[in-house]
Amino acid sequence: MRLVSYNIRYATGTGPAFHLPLPGAGYLRSNPRVLAGITEFLRNEHADVVGLIEVDSGSVRTGMLNQAEHIAAELGHYSTFQCKYGTASLNTLVPIVRKQGNALLSAPHVHGERFHYFDTGIKRLIIELELDDVCVFLVHLSLKFRHRQYQLRSLHDLVVKSRKPVIVAGDFNTFWGTHEIYLFMRAAGLRSANSAGLPSYPARSPRVELDFILLSEGIELRDFRVPDVRFSDHRPLVCDFEVRPGHRVAADTETPMAPNRRG
Repeated sequence: MRLVSYNIRYATGTGPAFHLPLPGAGYLRSNPRVLAGITEFLRNEHADVVGLIEVDSGSVRTGMLNQAEHIAAELGHYSTFQCKYGTASLNTLVPIVRKQGNALLSAPHVHGERFHYFDTGIKRLIIELELDDVCVFLVHLSLKFRHRQYQLRSLHDLVVKSRKPVIVAGDFNTFWGTHEIYLFMRAAGLRSANSAGLPSYPARSPRVELDFILLSEGIELRDFRVPDVRFSDHRPLVCDFEVRPGHRVAADTETPMAPNRRG
């Protein structure tokens, strides 16, 4: 199977024009050509599972287009998405911002989904997608170090409860790279697919390892890449993996999650 994790920055693009006429003004406008480029990249990768960080679920910025549903439809995938701030956040009252979220797209059979929320930080969403042989968690951690540590503790508690092998993917905002999440990985029994520590940010000339795909026991890594793709300020991560048959859990021993299909 192939997993792609990509912070797409709401398909707003990059470059000097992003900061015109004011710094960060690009966040207020989406670029259809950028979205088309991201979609074509994912199509060419033939990804079985796609984790999208910073996706617009249908604001005035995109002309009310839900980027997650659009990409999923183009790929023929199931999609699940949610606002990343949590239902109690004041951000849910702000136009455009309230449509900012994360999404998981999947081709394999989906058993169900859950939305979990950290109790610290601004970005609080954790999406859990259960497939036949593996559970995938998608996260976008806080920019603040202290909040990230609290979030990693909560994420650890979710991961160790899983009765299937686990993949944790997303933008961890770890400015010190793997060193910052070393203890979390050891405690949760995870290892990074990016054993070489390849940086993913900024996309034009990567220097920092902000994005991760973490694998639990029972998952064999076949290949890992950080392609030179510059539709966003992050580069995507591409991971090929296989779940060892001995770690698959029979369906009749699972507590089913009710699917909430959105795509």
